[in-house]
Amino acid sequence: MSIITQRTTQRPLFQELFGFATVGLLAYAADLGLFVWLRGPVGLDPLTAKSLSFVAGCSVAYAGNALGTYRHAARGLRQYGAFFAVNVAGALVQLLCIAVSHYGLGFTSPRADTVSGAGIGMVLATVLRFWGTRTWVFRGEGRIGSWTG
Repeated sequence: MSIITQRTTQRPLFQELFGFATVGLLAYAADLGLFVWLRGPVGLDPLTAKSLSFVAGCSVAYAGNALGTYRHAARGLRQYGAFFAVNVAGALVQLLCIAVSHYGLGFTSPRADTVSGAGIGMVLATVLRFWGTRTWVFRGEGRIGSWTG
């Protein structure tokens, strides 16, 4: 691959990653803010709080990706269903991290729940979500990037 071809392929991937990350930060802020509020002042248990905050974060992420990062890709019921499924898988990763920390290891404080779910769990879930979003939701057609690895 020539240097010019390599640069033109990397640039769209960088734009896709940047757009996905920007939308992800906004969704993360909605998810984290709601989780902390539901877990703290509202007093919900950690799994219920995480489940509710997930729905809010998922909605923000879909809207941002459909209208921003992947705006040229087809949008519709199939894409929304696939996006929701990918995000449910990511949420299960986060819930598993909270369950292991809270119930398995005995770290029961709101801070420990936040670190395990919104920290460690979010990092693992983000990798899964990026891969799933670009592979199953907004496939190659109309996608800014062309990398399919």
